[in-house]
Amino acid sequence: MWDGSVSLKRNEFLKEAGTKDTNLYFVVSGTIKMSIFNKHEEHVVRFGYKNSFIASMDSFLSGSTSDFCLQAIKKVELKFITKKNHSKLISQSIENQSLWNKILELIVIQQLEHEKDILLSSPKERFLKVFNRSPNLFQEIPNKHIASYLRMTPETLSRLKKVLI
Repeated sequence: MWDGSVSLKRNEFLKEAGTKDTNLYFVVSGTIKMSIFNKHEEHVVRFGYKNSFIASMDSFLSGSTSDFCLQAIKKVELKFITKKNHSKLISQSIENQSLWNKILELIVIQQLEHEKDILLSSPKERFLKVFNRSPNLFQEIPNKHIASYLRMTPETLSRLKKVLI
């Protein structure tokens, strides 16, 4: 099923902003982040860790360039499937198509929940939601990346961890 594999060292880019990438990746080991940069800072929008999928979904789905980048946080081992072979795979059976639809639904729901949290929740509430949902995240990923994902300073994250954990 997989077309190949990729190994990245810490801080190595899998995909840079302004490029196309029509591969879907499965994280075998390690951690990777999806982020976007403005003039002054990086904004982490998603993490990939063991047994999860990650991709620049806008580029994967449309074939266009993306402003998102994918960068290893720790050494990461990935398997990938190309868009062409992925399309063949999901068209082979209703079960494959159904599984893909469930994966897409999960990604969309997770992203919408995250956006809602950023817009409506306090830093403490955002921290608790992520901690309750993915406590291992705090052992796998450095604070500066989690703080970016939660849209708070690393200092605020550190204070919350001391009080709440």
